Amino acid sequence: MPFFKIKRYYQFISNFMAFVKSPKTSFAPKLTIQDKLAESLTLFLVKFIFSIAVASLIGTFYEPQNLTDKSMSERFTPIVFLLTGGIILPLFEEVMFRLSLIFKPIYVALSSACFGYYFCTKLIFNSRLSLVDDTFGFRIGTAILLGSLVFIVLNNQNVKKRLQSLWVKKFDLIYYSSAILFGWLHILNFELSYLNLLLTPILTLPQLFSGLITGYLRLKFGFLYPLSFHILTNSILIGLSIFIE
Repeated sequence: MPFFKIKRYYQFISNFMAFVKSPKTSFAPKLTIQDKLAESLTLFLVKFIFSIAVASLIGTFYEPQNLTDKSMSERFTPIVFLLTGGIILPLFEEVMFRLSLIFKPIYVALSSACFGYYFCTKLIFNSRLSLVDDTFGFRIGTAILLGSLVFIVLNNQNVKKRLQSLWVKKFDLIYYSSAILFGWLHILNFELSYLNLLLTPILTLPQLFSGLITGYLRLKFGFLYPLSFHILTNSILIGLSIFIE
């Protein structure tokens, strides 16, 4: 059966590498659901192997503690931990980083709202994204306000046309920036020591690679595929951590 041909999987990886070298906003021809699933799962396996290799390499000289996972595992029951870290946070991050890779005012507005919530949580209150406390209403309100303002501005026809043109002309920069920012912000999962900051490019390399893959899947297959990729990744890791404990 063609589904099991090795050459097919090699082509999936080659297609991804070609995209990373020269990002584009359109693909042809349309693929079947079977093809989309096969390519997504192939890249998931590649990412998983890559992450294990990087983690093993880092583990030979350093063992940083993921404070975010530790905090969530202490605050939540296993089911809530899996639901929050395995589904809700991946949805939040995919809207934040991948949804607006395709330009639409509503997409950019939703991404902006998520960025507003993220930075309000991290920079103003030095809090956790999943923490519902006295500041939660303010953080949500800030996100809604920012998203609404961005949506209103982007619906101006002149602004909309300029940004549509910018998305096409500078898409490579937008794609790379999205992946790098997604990766490097994960350093906030660790203690902000001088050593961890120095090792940021290495410690966040799996997330950077994941950002490149999910950005590719977003452009080629739509939003549900990178979201599923992210949910599967987080759910496996959280499930393993729960099982080990």
